[in-house]
Amino acid sequence: MATAPSKCFLVTGPPGIGKTTLVMRVLESLKTCHPHLNIRGFYTREVREGSERVGFEVVTLDGRRGTLASSTVSSTQSFRWPIVGKYKVDVASFESLALPELQIKEGTDLFIIDEVGKMELFSSSFFPAVLKVLESNIPILASIPIPKFGRDIPGVARLRNHPGAAVFTLNTANRDAIKENIYNQLVTLLSNH
Repeated sequence: MATAPSKCFLVTGPPGIGKTTLVMRVLESLKTCHPHLNIRGFYTREVREGSERVGFEVVTLDGRRGTLASSTVSSTQSFRWPIVGKYKVDVASFESLALPELQIKEGTDLFIIDEVGKMELFSSSFFPAVLKVLESNIPILASIPIPKFGRDIPGVARLRNHPGAAVFTLNTANRDAIKENIYNQLVTLLSNH
């Protein structure tokens, strides 16, 4: 029996390899060639001051932005925030933007989730929302971190090992080919429903 085509496309690779860039390039191609598609979700991007990275922000696909993590914040609330490296993670800000974007709504064609990583998983509501999306059978394009020291974050491992997931590991040589591959598979999937 043929297995059903993947509906969950997971992009992974070392930091800085271009996971978000690839996700955004696929999204732009889809929006250009198939403007009627209803695509929901969010992506994360670096916040820089000059040449220094001072944090990350979460951006919804309709352009709303908020803090995900910051190395420069020092408010009274931030003393209780979880820490990843030099960054404090603003879970409330992340949840207020990301969680509504992951609600299952009639007519959604595709979810973009960039990324399912350590910072995002400090939100206890985030991973259950991702699992609901996975179970909804609506296609997903998501990015996940590469295992560190051979250890996968439990939530990431569950996604990676999900029977419907196809994992693409990026390097500088294969990025363009993987972008085309994922784009073509998504176009095929989305034109069938």
